[in-house]
Amino acid sequence: MTAESREIKSIDGALAPTVSVTDQERNGIPASEELQPSLSRLRMHRICVGAIFFMHGLCFASWASRIPSIQEKLSLTAATLGTVLFALPVGFFISLPFAGWFVGKVGSKKVVVLSAVLYALSLVSIGTASQALELFFCLFSFGFFANLLNISINTQAIAVERLYKKKLMASFHGLWSLAGFTGAAVGTWMIGNGFAPFPHYVVICMVFLLANVVCSFYLVTTDEGQDEKRPLFAMPDKSLIGLGIIAFCSMMAEGAMFDWSGVYFIKVVKVKQEFTGLGYTTFMIAMAGMRFMADGLSHRFGLKKILQASGMLTTAGLLVAVLMPQMLTSLVGFFLIGMGVSSVVPLVYSAAGKSKTLSPGTALTAVSSLGFMGLLIGPPIIGFIAEATSLRISFLAITIMALAVVAFSSRMREEPKP
Repeated sequence: MTAESREIKSIDGALAPTVSVTDQERNGIPASEELQPSLSRLRMHRICVGAIFFMHGLCFASWASRIPSIQEKLSLTAATLGTVLFALPVGFFISLPFAGWFVGKVGSKKVVVLSAVLYALSLVSIGTASQALELFFCLFSFGFFANLLNISINTQAIAVERLYKKKLMASFHGLWSLAGFTGAAVGTWMIGNGFAPFPHYVVICMVFLLANVVCSFYLVTTDEGQDEKRPLFAMPDKSLIGLGIIAFCSMMAEGAMFDWSGVYFIKVVKVKQEFTGLGYTTFMIAMAGMRFMADGLSHRFGLKKILQASGMLTTAGLLVAVLMPQMLTSLVGFFLIGMGVSSVVPLVYSAAGKSKTLSPGTALTAVSSLGFMGLLIGPPIIGFIAEATSLRISFLAITIMALAVVAFSSRMREEPKP
């Protein structure tokens, strides 16, 4: 069949994507379908992939919002809770090689639908745990399916970017961040009204399953490069390793903010107890907001310049927070850090998904594996340095990672203009 290319009227005010009949067929749109339905279908791809990103974040935030409730319910000591919580990153990490292989083998659409169901159900299982060992295995499953969904839905995002012919990844990750605020708010309401974790998780699970059913009809059928012969297992090339190192360095800084921001505000900034979470909230607001702007900025200035700017913003934010540890200046510093780390992971994922040597799922796995290691080891390193010196010195040490983002992104080739 001859592919007829038609230019579509702009959807987002940018240069409109060009959709061919063969592209339509490949993504579940009949060749005979008129132009306007194909426009509608294209928009639904984006909406539904975004909805799964949001539900992924809501599911995770719902779990996190009830950790104190679960600790109280199971009478866990701080040491036992810390050990049990380690099951989640272990499950996440173990799933990494399997996720890339599975997505490459059966396609991201099927993996999204399956992993979303298992992820939602594993959330409910956490609410049924009655002892520490049960909770450990529930969290292991939760982490495993969380990453399976993470790799597959990011692969879907890359396919949607291909259809739109523009960067959209950061805005999808922005929806995940927005879901974090929503999940925290819902969790607070549930706790305030006396709901135990189990009914709370059941509600989230039912909403997720319903969204999954609706969205399954509009997910992209064929992944980027799926019709090409690419290996499911192979060593990543230099460009992917470089992207992975950038993700590693940025996520070390991100992990430090997640785990140590509250401690920093108590011990260094010396705020009152009720202001403990102010730094973390400022950081998250900046990160979520910037993600909705990052795609447009990347389209205008290019990936290389945005990654360089991200590293410089993170460095500046850390220096401001460390050198001027007062309330206002620390909040400014945390805001700059949030802006800095916001764009790195989604833009790096987007670039990795366009690999010419590996399938999108495998390339994403390679890059996210390195990035996730940064997220895992960043907080403990902060603790070790703080124990040996001080918390301010440990935060200062993270600026090395932020500067490394600038250095490694400076070695990248400029992307061709779309």
